[in-house]
Amino acid sequence: MTSARMEESDGDFQEERFRAERAGKLGYQPLYKRVKALLVARIADGRWQAGQSIPNEFQIAEELNVSQGTVRKALHEMTLDNLLVRRQGRGTFVTSYDDERILFQFFKLTPDEGSREFPDSTVLSLESGDANAAEADALAIPAGNPVWRLIRRRTLGEKPLIIERIVLPAEHFPELDRFETIPNNVYGLYSTRYGITVARAVERLKAVGADAHDARHLDCPFGMPLLEVDRRAVGLDDRIVEWRISRCLTEAHHYLSDLK
Repeated sequence: MTSARMEESDGDFQEERFRAERAGKLGYQPLYKRVKALLVARIADGRWQAGQSIPNEFQIAEELNVSQGTVRKALHEMTLDNLLVRRQGRGTFVTSYDDERILFQFFKLTPDEGSREFPDSTVLSLESGDANAAEADALAIPAGNPVWRLIRRRTLGEKPLIIERIVLPAEHFPELDRFETIPNNVYGLYSTRYGITVARAVERLKAVGADAHDARHLDCPFGMPLLEVDRRAVGLDDRIVEWRISRCLTEAHHYLSDLK
C-alpha cells in the first residue's frame, strides 16, 4: 500500500467522523487512534454486535483507505480494552458479556481461599422514580429525570455476600419492568436488549457499617464492617449508564485489583 493510502483522504471518514466527533472521540490524534474511534463507534451504534465476527485487517484497511498496520494497531488497542477478542484460526470477534468476562473484568471480590466464582443474584425490588440529587450527580443527568432502582442480593454457595443497589437512567432502559426476570448478568442484558456496552467502570472503595437493611439481607449484625464499592459504569460513548453501590461481607473474601 502506498504512503498516500496511509494518510486519511478527504471524505474517506466523513460519515463515521461525524459519529465519532459527536461522541467527542476525535481531535488531533494519531491516525490509528482515529481509526480506533471509528471502529469503537460501530460497536456503540450497534453495527457490530456482541459476539459478531468483524472484517479482517485487510478488509477494514481497504474500506477506510489506510494501511493494514494502522488497522492492526487500532484493533490491538481494542483487544487490550476488552472490546474485541481474537480466536486462533477463527478471526476477531466483538466481546460478549458472558459470565467469564464479567467475573474477571468487573467482579473483583475473591475468596481468601479457593478459586473465584460468579455469584448468584436474587432481585429484591425494582422500582421507578425521579432521580434525587445524589442519583442525578452520579449519573450526570438532571435531577428529577426518571430512573430505575434495582436492589438485589448476591450469594456464593447460598451464603449472602453482597447487597447491591443499582440506579439506571430510565430513558436508556425502557420497559425494564416488563422482563419476567432480571438476569444475573445484567451487563449482558444491557448489551443484548438495549445495545449498551459497558466499556469500563470507575470505582471508589470505603469501609462502612451495616445498616438495618444490610443486616437483614446479609444476615449479619447491625453495624458490622462492610466493604462498600461505589461504581459508575461507563459506556463506549463515555456516558455513565449505571450507578451501583455494593456492600460486601469480607470475612472470607477480599477485593482483588490486578494492576498492570
